[in-house]
Amino acid sequence: MSDDPVLLAIDHAIATVTLNRPGEGNAIDLRLARALLSAAIRCDTDPNIRCVVLTGNGRLFCAGGDIGSIAAAGDGVAAFVSELAGILHMAVSRLMRMRKPLLVLVNGPAAGAGYSLAIAGDIVIAATSAHFTPAYGAVGLSPDGGMSWLLPRLVGMRRAQDILLSNRRIGAADAAAIGLVTRVVDDTALAAEGSAQAALLAGAATQAIGATRALLLSSYGESLEGQLEQEARGIAVASAGREGREGVSAFLAKRKPEFDGLP
Repeated sequence: MSDDPVLLAIDHAIATVTLNRPGEGNAIDLRLARALLSAAIRCDTDPNIRCVVLTGNGRLFCAGGDIGSIAAAGDGVAAFVSELAGILHMAVSRLMRMRKPLLVLVNGPAAGAGYSLAIAGDIVIAATSAHFTPAYGAVGLSPDGGMSWLLPRLVGMRRAQDILLSNRRIGAADAAAIGLVTRVVDDTALAAEGSAQAALLAGAATQAIGATRALLLSSYGESLEGQLEQEARGIAVASAGREGREGVSAFLAKRKPEFDGLP
């Protein structure tokens, strides 16, 4: 296994990004953050990639920020953490704004910024061994990685307040029950379930998925009329595009559409 902190494997139209510091619980140091940003940019800009899978190597999905490297920064800790969070945030932004789906396979516990990464996907499949802990308050820190933006939107403000302020650990089954993850599968079934879901997404209408992702991201900051206008513009563009034409043609011909072969 490579000692690169992030592995990027591309198989046909599916890119798999694997956090790869298993001995450190995939904790995020500067090297991992930079590698994740590089992988995110590649996934965002490569037109041949139609689905991105994010997961972790080893027992944990991601333990969050590398506390040892933060402590080692000494008097320069504010500048160090600003750089670390800034690079991580550029990666998160790329992953969430790219015009293709993000599937997260949570292979084990997630904490801190790892928690943020875990819930950033469009579809999040968690292994039964996974659990989710904010962890920030326990070490005197506040959230990063987008958690304060994502969590209230997924589970509601009142529940988000309880989770973050109480440092409440959420098990996999409860995470699915409150909408934190999409579904839970046995640890032994995670890889197969992830492969099947990734293949389904890669074969879907990628441009339509990208437009849908953008609409969902803008919905909370947009007025009803503004969102209606964006929807009208989006569906008009989609209807004239190759995917829209293929989808309509397939529907009328009573056949399965073939989106993944479109130029």
